[in-house]
Amino acid sequence: MFAVIGNSWALLLGMFLLMLGNGMQGTVLGLRGGIEAYESTTMGFVMAGYFAGFLGGAQVTPWLLRRVGHVRVFAALGSLISAAFIIFAAVVDPIAWTLMRVIVGFCYSGVYVVAESWLNDSSTNENRGRTLSAYLIVQMLGIIVAQSLINVADPGGYDLFIIMSVAVSISFAPMLLSASPAPVFSTTRRMPLKTLFKTSPLGCIGTFFLGAIFAAQFGMGPVFATEVGMKPAQISIFIGAIYLGGLVLQYPIGWASDRIDRRVLIAWVTAIGTLGAMLGFVFSGSFPILIAAAFIIGGMSNPLYSLLIAHTNDFLEHEDMASASGGLIVLNGVGAAGTPILVGYLMEAFGPNAFLVFIGWMMALVAAYATYRMTVRPAPAVEDTSPIAPYSMVSGTQYSAEYIQEMVLDETEDLVAEQN
Repeated sequence: MFAVIGNSWALLLGMFLLMLGNGMQGTVLGLRGGIEAYESTTMGFVMAGYFAGFLGGAQVTPWLLRRVGHVRVFAALGSLISAAFIIFAAVVDPIAWTLMRVIVGFCYSGVYVVAESWLNDSSTNENRGRTLSAYLIVQMLGIIVAQSLINVADPGGYDLFIIMSVAVSISFAPMLLSASPAPVFSTTRRMPLKTLFKTSPLGCIGTFFLGAIFAAQFGMGPVFATEVGMKPAQISIFIGAIYLGGLVLQYPIGWASDRIDRRVLIAWVTAIGTLGAMLGFVFSGSFPILIAAAFIIGGMSNPLYSLLIAHTNDFLEHEDMASASGGLIVLNGVGAAGTPILVGYLMEAFGPNAFLVFIGWMMALVAAYATYRMTVRPAPAVEDTSPIAPYSMVSGTQYSAEYIQEMVLDETEDLVAEQN
């Protein structure tokens, strides 16, 4: 791992700083929205802008990269993110915020593609798995540390927005000044969604609902915490617990995934996530229990992305994995795009605890469908399944899919060599 950090420290440091900015923006806007007395529905539209922009960026960025190259795209998108963070504080208006969130989501999507391209190009067959693990750990740590920065200034002022902007601006220095040359960009043709659904109904349905779960967490979590009366320090702990859970439980869930029927594990993971959401709902007046609920929800939902992609890959040829993952990314983005608006409406109509009820229902639907699929098709033999690869819901891009395909291919070849 130290060798991986030594070879990729510039990219990893840049990504850590990028995630500081991205991790702060939702929480800060949630706090500022409460200060400005914006309704839940209004904040739902604001938060939804990020996911709509992210989905659009995933489609447009490959064209931009082929047209002008990595360095120019990287610099342009980073400049727009930094400017948007300042505009959040300068123009306190929900319409302006929504437009800026669309821009930020679009730009972060492109930034992830470029960063992952460089990271993949600088890794080898021997260290690709460790490199990807380090990349995902840095992402999660960046979001977690970002929550602690919420407490250094008043969200009603400019300071937190300036910190976000500066973090993003600085993040590009180590990336652009590193010695690694820009890689040649290529992408695979996406598998038609009809074919993908026939191949793995659970992968498609689960990924769609997981997009909704993630959008609720990442978009409306700070709004929920604000409306139930948490103080800024408590909000930072609450949001941090979601991502800490994902960081801590990624490995044990991945370990189990390579040893049992993945549908069973998907059903158990989402059932536990449902219980976590209901625990928070029943004891919503207790801050410690809400933290425990956030840890459980995040710990179950974040590893679920990798689990669903691995389950889908079990029914694919290796050369189809990247194109299928690209389709799953689209389904995930579609599920996420409108969710904050829906959750905002539900919170306004039924109270802030509708946030937890919504997540609980989404988890329960995935658990029920995974249980149903076990009655329809037998599971592949464990020895015939592909190794699970850690996958981030935060930066799911087409290039991530190709990155993971290469890693899975390498690990599969190693397993075959060991068996022979």
